Amino acid sequence: MPLHVWVPPGGSGPGLLLIQEIFGVGPYIRAVADRLCAAGYVVGAPEVFWRFAPGWEAAHDQAGLEASFEKVGQMNPTDAAADCAAALDTLAALDDVTGTPGVIGFCLGGTLAWAVSVGADPSACVSYYGSGVPDMLDQIDQVTCPTLFHFGNDDPFIPNEGVEAVNAAIDGRSGFTLNVENAGHAFDNHESEQFWNESAAQAAWAKTMAFLGEHLPAG
Repeated sequence: MPLHVWVPPGGSGPGLLLIQEIFGVGPYIRAVADRLCAAGYVVGAPEVFWRFAPGWEAAHDQAGLEASFEKVGQMNPTDAAADCAAALDTLAALDDVTGTPGVIGFCLGGTLAWAVSVGADPSACVSYYGSGVPDMLDQIDQVTCPTLFHFGNDDPFIPNEGVEAVNAAIDGRSGFTLNVENAGHAFDNHESEQFWNESAAQAAWAKTMAFLGEHLPAG
């Protein structure tokens, strides 16, 4: 499985496994990696669809969205979670990486980031609008790392009932934070005119960087 790696200007730093949206490791995910790398992180982005569509990148238009949903339908979630956990181990073993890596994911990657936290041992988890998260809350006792969830309150792929279930599951538990933006799905994706919400993206990113600064500080 290919793992795309970005090393910060300082030559080393904490690791962050960056898990793609359904569109692949394309311009948006590479831009997010650039942001994190500039902040001092060694970033590794695995190609989640490598088993059946190596090198997959899709445009952020309706045709690309439909083709990407087809790829998701081909994906075995258990294999994908195991692959991402293996990628976390690979990232941790790089000479450039200091300490135990964290994980951050968007959309499909938001679900897989949570799955990595369930099945592996990252130092921190940031999950952006993972539609599968509400269905995996019964595994929350297996998660030992600080976790930040981002959702939108007008997301057609994640009903508010799902977000409320996340809120109920983390109530009274230390280390879990829920942030809900006034936005729809994939609001951080600046490559998509359909989804991007600039104000929500900026607000959530500020919370993400504050969270990482507390739990996985770089430099």
